[in-house]
Amino acid sequence: MRVLVVEDEEMMAEAVCAGLRREGMAVDVALDGDAAGEQIALHPYDVVILDRDLPGRSGDDLCRELAGRGAAPRVLMLTASGGVDDRVQGLSIGADDYLGKPFAFRELVARVHALGRRRGPRTPERLERGDVALDPAGRRAWRGGRTLDLSATELRMLEVLLRAGGGAVSAEQLLEQVWDERIDPFTTAVRMAVMRLRRKLGEPTPIVTVPGVGYRLE
Repeated sequence: MRVLVVEDEEMMAEAVCAGLRREGMAVDVALDGDAAGEQIALHPYDVVILDRDLPGRSGDDLCRELAGRGAAPRVLMLTASGGVDDRVQGLSIGADDYLGKPFAFRELVARVHALGRRRGPRTPERLERGDVALDPAGRRAWRGGRTLDLSATELRMLEVLLRAGGGAVSAEQLLEQVWDERIDPFTTAVRMAVMRLRRKLGEPTPIVTVPGVGYRLE
């Protein structure tokens, strides 16, 4: 899941980002509404955590625009204005959920996961191909019944490959779906991560290189 945190209080934004990254999500941050709009135009976010009171473009205006798009990310409004009238207004302009500050981080994570599931087809309990299996919610993976010790990045990469159903996934797609904007687009991160994942999956490798295209899972 790729998430954008739009919050003008930098310490709060970084704390939320760090926590969500520990949950295995790829997370970007924007400190004002204008920057958020630019990032949403560039990246396919699943969920946007949006403060209403932002410098530049307001959170309400951004939410209205996203609500009018056909394939927009889900919006969780995260704001100090947590009264009933505020929640009703936020939902009426297009927010999918609303959480007032202060909040319990566990609840934030649960709400983000719930919105991510609503973004697309329902996530199955297990993704499987051949003898490779993944539990997306539990962030656990197996091969031939053997539990795999994978990092958060490797789990996300394996999930993308499994969801492709045997189709090829390009390095650009992996960069877009597995990493956040901090990654250098000219990096060798994808190639190195594939090497590590292959090593952990063991022989014979189920990850096949498709020349000129990318990678697929047999």
